[in-house]
Amino acid sequence: MSGEITVLAAASLKESFTTLAQQFEAAHPGVTVTTSFGASSTLAQQLVSGAPADVFAAASASTMQRAVQADRVDTPQTFAVNELTVVVPAANPGHVTALADLARPDVTVALCQQAVPCGAVAAAVLDRAGLQVTPVTREADVKAVLTKVRLGEVDAGMVYVTDAKASGATVRAIPVGTGAVAQAAGTSYPIATVKDSANHATAQAFADLVRSPQGRAVLTDAGFTAP
Repeated sequence: MSGEITVLAAASLKESFTTLAQQFEAAHPGVTVTTSFGASSTLAQQLVSGAPADVFAAASASTMQRAVQADRVDTPQTFAVNELTVVVPAANPGHVTALADLARPDVTVALCQQAVPCGAVAAAVLDRAGLQVTPVTREADVKAVLTKVRLGEVDAGMVYVTDAKASGATVRAIPVGTGAVAQAAGTSYPIATVKDSANHATAQAFADLVRSPQGRAVLTDAGFTAP
């Protein structure tokens, strides 16, 4: 096994997929894994437009479906589940203690753009909770929202639990709630090989690693749960 593969992956997978790419390269000398992270919707559009890639991992099934409908990828397989949570700066200057506080007029909030999975999930959570929240900014992906919160540029944001975990003590996570609201916060992550990959066997081997016990251990450590 040799050559190079390009993996397009949701921004929330940055930490875990960087680790998996390193493990894959170590296990297959001569193989180079190039990772590109960003909003799933943007990556899907790049694929649909014909951008070269070998593997695509999205933060929602609906986003992956765009690549499926364009006949750009093989059959997707779900490999992880993530959950949205509220995050605030460590000092919590906005005194946010619950999801409902995001609707307060004195609290500044950052959310993902609505076309991005983290934005769509946030909209579903707020709708299920019956809350009207007007963000002061809508960011391109979940990492950008996290940065706004971590730097104290907003009082709160909504990101995945994995992103909150990766930030350590720089932010504080607040669960969105229980019951139907909590159910709305979940999203599944599918992975698929690209049909016209120039290195399809290697691409499949990487996708297999992600779904293997070894891959699951990395994902679990990052805060993901099994599908």
